[in-house]
Amino acid sequence: MSASKKAAGRRAADLVETGQKVGLGTGSTVFFTLERLGERIRDEGLEIAGVPTAVDTETKAGELGIPLTTLDEIERLDVTIDGADEIDGAFAMIKGGGGALLREKGVASGSDHVVIIVGPDKVVETLGTTFDLPVEVAPFARATVDRAIRRLGGQPRLRDREGAAYRTDNGNEILDVHFAAGIDDPPAMELALDAIPGVVESGLFIDLARTLVIGHDDGTADVRSAAGS
Repeated sequence: MSASKKAAGRRAADLVETGQKVGLGTGSTVFFTLERLGERIRDEGLEIAGVPTAVDTETKAGELGIPLTTLDEIERLDVTIDGADEIDGAFAMIKGGGGALLREKGVASGSDHVVIIVGPDKVVETLGTTFDLPVEVAPFARATVDRAIRRLGGQPRLRDREGAAYRTDNGNEILDVHFAAGIDDPPAMELALDAIPGVVESGLFIDLARTLVIGHDDGTADVRSAAGS
């Protein structure tokens, strides 16, 4: 699996052009993108400014010599490169396995182009069939959000770490929501979740991805474009 992640991550880094402002996602696949960008900066003189979506990404990018900036300092990003926990044929996604969904969506929505990097196991017919949907919630509202999600047909489970509630970089909690038959209408579910008071953000990413890079264990990668791109 690491070979497919490496292939996807490095191929996406080669799509970046000098002078671009680049959103930098999170996760093990994105690490290979960061690694390749660091190589290109060192060996090719690539000039970019990166906006990390998580503290971990910020640390790794800094160690690899990638210049960083923030959304406060720039108006738009040229491209964002990130992974996905699931992606379907319409390029709708579930993200948030690493807990950075709010920042990831903020960076992606402020980008002119979003490139998603995955292994073939992340491509699914129906979202929610292989990965539970993360929903970031304000801690004080967790109980009411839990009940509202159950009315939508989901089965929420509080994410924990070492016996305590997991906290995001923003200080919120995450409910990982299981849908027994998957999510048959992701856009409608995103709207329904966003309408629940106390929900900060859901891990449904709709109409954001424009390019999909699928890595394979033989070191190759396929590059696909969303319909209409």
